[in-house]
Amino acid sequence: MGETELDVIIPVYRPDERFFQLLAQLACQSIPLHRIILMNTERAYWDAAGAEGRLETLGISERCEIHHLSKAEFDHGGTRNTGVLFSETPYFVMMTQDAVPCDDKLLERLLFPLVNGKAEMSYGRQVASPDADILEKFTRRYNYGDQSFLKTEADKEKLGIKTYFASNVCAAYVRARFDALGGFPPRAIFNEDMIYAARLLQSGGTLAYCADARVYHSHCYTPAQQFHRNFDLAVSQAEHPEIFADLKSEAEGIRMVRRTARFLKRQGEGREIPRLFALSAAKYFGYALGKRYRLLPKWLRARCTMNRSYWEKCA
Repeated sequence: MGETELDVIIPVYRPDERFFQLLAQLACQSIPLHRIILMNTERAYWDAAGAEGRLETLGISERCEIHHLSKAEFDHGGTRNTGVLFSETPYFVMMTQDAVPCDDKLLERLLFPLVNGKAEMSYGRQVASPDADILEKFTRRYNYGDQSFLKTEADKEKLGIKTYFASNVCAAYVRARFDALGGFPPRAIFNEDMIYAARLLQSGGTLAYCADARVYHSHCYTPAQQFHRNFDLAVSQAEHPEIFADLKSEAEGIRMVRRTARFLKRQGEGREIPRLFALSAAKYFGYALGKRYRLLPKWLRARCTMNRSYWEKCA
């Protein structure tokens, strides 16, 4: 693929051991890494983690560029846009601080369809961590299969809302196309990656899923956390009817619950089905409320969201 350089942009909040594992893996990638641009929320947490010393220990301090901001200034779209402004390479990669590359070929494989003109955005495969529970492992396999593919706007009739599915947990972008489309929405509670992907496809672009570009990334959410997450997801969709008005998520969610329940039965893990239903109910009610967030008083929105500062900035 030649000497293609790129920057990696990572929003950071309360850096932990997984974050430093991520940086260590980025330092060992098979293609040149120009800079790691870190958009850190709250300098006090950065200092408390001894982050500067850890960067020195990893031998990457000269390649890391840290920009500090307050929690009130953070925005899922705006903060990432600012990170891109600090980048100078023709391609860049967005990651989250809890995604750890599985090998040294992550960046090379993410960039392959972009450098070869097959797509203008790509996203990688999320693999559940070895210590993840059985529900999370199945969810990752369900959403991130082992076959790579390309998506265009023509796939919407077949794939529905999954046509626009992409994730900044691990995604690469062509800078020129990103700039031409105006980047991420400058104000976003969540889902900035999918909103950008939709605009890319609607403008005639192509989105690549790279199954061989793998990161370890998984969560063990409680029903309450799933409720908050899906509330914010639905708000992001309600705020962009030009993309999501004719696309429904409910059918895909029901399909996933059914397949997960069948999987648990086949594995002899029927005792997990009540937890599956509890998590699914929390997702549904969070999503349903988020879709109707305009009908809710501001105090109730603050109770439902994962991102209270987003509502504090609302007029």
